[in-house]
Amino acid sequence: MPTLIEKPTQIEAAGNKPKIIQEFIGRVNSDTSQVSVARMRSPSGWVEPGQTPEFDEYTVVLAGSLRVESHAGT
Repeated sequence: MPTLIEKPTQIEAAGNKPKIIQEFIGRVNSDTSQVSVARMRSPSGWVEPGQTPEFDEYTVVLAGSLRVESHAGT
């Protein structure tokens, strides 16, 4: 059965500068633990500690750039 999600829920983000996360689908807004679909707006120079989420997370960059550093390199 379809569920209408009328608006995203804003979530506080970890990091060195204020970042906006608006979750459409995920643990907070739809009680979905397998995946997170959210709009994120990060200021230039924003960084966060490394994470290993227990759900699938996808990143789509609509403007600007995304730099990801991992144990394997940048």
